[in-house]
Amino acid sequence: MFSRIKKFNPSVDKRFLVALSGILWSVVGTMLCRLAVRWLSLEGGLHAVRLGLAGAILALLIYYFGFLKLVRRNTERILSKKEKICIFAFQPWKSYIIIAVMIGLGVILRSSSLPKQYLSVIYMGFGGAMVLSSLVYYRNFFRKT
Repeated sequence: MFSRIKKFNPSVDKRFLVALSGILWSVVGTMLCRLAVRWLSLEGGLHAVRLGLAGAILALLIYYFGFLKLVRRNTERILSKKEKICIFAFQPWKSYIIIAVMIGLGVILRSSSLPKQYLSVIYMGFGGAMVLSSLVYYRNFFRKT
């Protein structure tokens, strides 16, 4: 029975999983930043520049005080595994719950009455932090092991 189940386990090399994590973090982070920039472009002027700067500062803070530790732990977890691991193991299983909650909150925020130019600061903060964090994954992927 278990041998049949193992056949359906999509296993990949652990270094590929580190690269996949970086790619996913880059794509999602870029998507969030793109949405934030689009909202800011509707605002225009010096106010948009100030909000963009606030988003960039927030991105650095979220990266340094939040995501950096998480990405390092996740990379260590992946690299400590055997050579071939399940492709869905790029995040710990409990993180999938957090991801679902974050997606839900994003949908709620986008459909709320909060002005989009202020939401752009949050989106740029998280998106920028995700892009910065993806660089840690890429560095570990290209590092000789």
